[in-house]
Amino acid sequence: MHDFSQYLDFERPVVEVEEELLRARSLVEGGDLSQTNEVERLEKRLEKVRADVYGGLTAYQRVRLSRHFERPFTLDYIERILTDFVELHGDRLFGDDPAIVGGVAKFDSRPIVVVGHQRGRNTQERLRRNFGMTRPEGNRKAQRLFKLAEKFNLPLLLLIDTQGAYPGLDAEARGQAEAIARNLLVLAGLRTRILSVVIGEGGSGGALALGICDRLLMLENSTYSVITPEGCASILWGKSEAESVGGYAETAADSLRLTAHALHETGIIDEVIKEPPGGAHRDRDKAAELLGKAIAKHLSELSTISLEELLERRYDKFRRVGAL
Repeated sequence: MHDFSQYLDFERPVVEVEEELLRARSLVEGGDLSQTNEVERLEKRLEKVRADVYGGLTAYQRVRLSRHFERPFTLDYIERILTDFVELHGDRLFGDDPAIVGGVAKFDSRPIVVVGHQRGRNTQERLRRNFGMTRPEGNRKAQRLFKLAEKFNLPLLLLIDTQGAYPGLDAEARGQAEAIARNLLVLAGLRTRILSVVIGEGGSGGALALGICDRLLMLENSTYSVITPEGCASILWGKSEAESVGGYAETAADSLRLTAHALHETGIIDEVIKEPPGGAHRDRDKAAELLGKAIAKHLSELSTISLEELLERRYDKFRRVGAL
């Protein structure tokens, strides 16, 4: 049976029908064929309830889905869509940052460099990875990998999933702002093909540090924004982040237009990648399959463009952002 603690409040109608369906199926498997029609009825009902719940999500509900601790993280996707992954560590200046993972791997039997934010699934791992919030050494490790991709003319895959770069005093003392800015500078002129995908929550400069690219994609229930809805609400309405979890954060989420569909409409991103019914956390293998197909398509298209034209298009892409 389901553990209701793993589901968000607005998902409860879906989970309740799933529970009924599981019970009916177990009876049929036990030999009670009188439940066959009930199984068919519940399957149709489940399809309708899923469409009603997930087809009408608000912006803030998608924010909550993007943060779900059961969503696939970078290493989950690496395990499913890449092979021969060799992780590389350290920035060669200060140390290693577990909030950023990256290395060389193969995608469809072709070499590739991958870099992404990594959150933790349990308390110990979340603390070790700092909840996916990068410190300067994480962004500088990423720069090493960017340049490695350029040196060997390998495609660069960037997976974004962070609330933002870590704002602690130690990070600021080691040059957090400079490290992020340097990422933008390096990526802007990098002479190789760059594909970025927002797989969860894409927040602030921490997300942007992996967001300068030739193609920017987003999973259907991911978000991409300069600030969290709670942080925005605390600034605009003078509410603490705890207080702003109510209507203020929901209003801010609507105004920020941070969902994949809204950003696609405004031309900020290039494609919205569909997720399995109920979200990527409900079927990680299917989510990885859908992501893999999108990556293959865009890398194939980018491979036909010369580097000179690619750099020109990249420059134009970001010059157009925000233009009226």
